[in-house]
Amino acid sequence: MLPTEEEMLKKLSIADLERANAYAKDLGMGLQIVRSFPQGVTIFGSARLPQDNEFCQMAYKLGGELAKNGHAVVTGGGPGIMEAASHGAYEIGGRTIGLNITLKHEQFPNPYLTDCITFEYFFARKVSLAMASKVFVFFPGGFGTMDEISEILCLMQESKMPVMPVFLIGKSYWRNFDRIIQEMIRLKLISDKDPNIFKITDDIMEVVAAANKIGHPKISENFYDGFREASKL
Repeated sequence: MLPTEEEMLKKLSIADLERANAYAKDLGMGLQIVRSFPQGVTIFGSARLPQDNEFCQMAYKLGGELAKNGHAVVTGGGPGIMEAASHGAYEIGGRTIGLNITLKHEQFPNPYLTDCITFEYFFARKVSLAMASKVFVFFPGGFGTMDEISEILCLMQESKMPVMPVFLIGKSYWRNFDRIIQEMIRLKLISDKDPNIFKITDDIMEVVAAANKIGHPKISENFYDGFREASKL
């Protein structure tokens, strides 16, 4: 017989309860800001790239084009790709949301954010970045970006989140990623249809077109709400 919720709580230590409360507080804060604007376009990428890097310049242009078309730009709030995309949108007068996180290095809020909160926990930040988005864009990045793209693709593959457009910007960078994907298919580690979840491109206007096709949902119409009811997650 499974223990009741009350019995399980009794077995938790004070440290466990404090940790659980901290997780809940971080996640609740993130979901609160997500509910304050219509779902936008979430842009991921390295915090280490300088603003004159070719990929940062592409992110800057993308941010501006999205803002021109009325789409909120959502990023991790830091420097590098995140700053470039925020900067491009900010100059057009768009809304730029930064979901920042406390780290020992690299991460600090960039100056082009209209809204910014800082998380303590990666998982709460990733949930919020996902729920804030109707289109996902991945520029070149390191371990953090690889973690984020892997989780997004896995959740869509397993129907744990709505399937939304996913773009990998920078063919020269992502071609090696695609080779790994093809090897996964060869070894039957994934389905040969799984790569259809994402598209590798150098054309930032494909992102804008995808966002325009989805349109501008109301603040009260987050795609996850109906999905949760349908999937009972």
